[in-house]
Amino acid sequence: MEADAKELQGHTSLHSLRKQKRREKYADFLTTIFKNKIATIGGLIILFYIFIALFAPLIAPFDPFAIDLKNKLQAPSLEHWMGTDDKGRDILSRIIYGSRLSMGVGFAAVLFGAFFGIIMGLIAGYYGKTTDSIISRILDVMLAFPGILLALAIVSALGPSLINVTIAVGVFSIPLFARIARGSTMEVRNLEYIDAIRSLGASDRIIIFRHILPNILSPLIIQGTLRLATAILSAAGLSFLGLGAQPPSPEWGTMLSSGRDFLFSAPYIAIFPGLTIAILVMGFNLFGDGLRDALDPRMKS
Repeated sequence: MEADAKELQGHTSLHSLRKQKRREKYADFLTTIFKNKIATIGGLIILFYIFIALFAPLIAPFDPFAIDLKNKLQAPSLEHWMGTDDKGRDILSRIIYGSRLSMGVGFAAVLFGAFFGIIMGLIAGYYGKTTDSIISRILDVMLAFPGILLALAIVSALGPSLINVTIAVGVFSIPLFARIARGSTMEVRNLEYIDAIRSLGASDRIIIFRHILPNILSPLIIQGTLRLATAILSAAGLSFLGLGAQPPSPEWGTMLSSGRDFLFSAPYIAIFPGLTIAILVMGFNLFGDGLRDALDPRMKS
């Protein structure tokens, strides 16, 4: 009984020690982020956009789809802070609702690319040899095409829609995550603790997903944050070309496309969606740089 009690106490102490180290790690991470003013600014920008997207129905002053031809092409005023478009729709309301579409496409595309890319990279890096060669050649073929051209080809084949844009942007994000996961896995797979776990009879699946993946997440998280900016920008570009969201959708790229016909008579129709995209992309880039400082040990040294 005493031996069991001591063993239980030992496990409890070990669990408490792990929790304490985890809390210290999170505290150190948050401290590093808050000390970096640029990262803090980027994080606040992102949180602001997320808040707008979540509470769009409560924040938007007008219905983003309501057509009011009597008030079309109104310049910014106290009633319509960003003016109205050629159909009398409030631009501010459309931008607020558009944050759901643009950010949703960005996050979904990055998650899509990260999911398949990380799995491919883990498999290639862990097994090596023939498996690595086959996966690496597939990635080389994908990298042979510029990302936006590959996305254009995919959307052209699938047809213009927001879902197809998400798939297209996600596909050309796969090689980036795969190469990072592959390189990091090749560094970790031969470490002593992996050999010890393997000698205890752990399966490849457990080794890969329980012991290798958690130790290579830092560079993947950093690249994922930076990739969000590229994904949002690419999705807006495809919508601008008419291959993404279709009118009357308030997606930012579609709004930009509609505003190009009024650059001289009503430039605010294109200026405000363009500024919205630019500020959000800047926010992700600033926050991504801060994450690199916080998560990359080489930046700390």
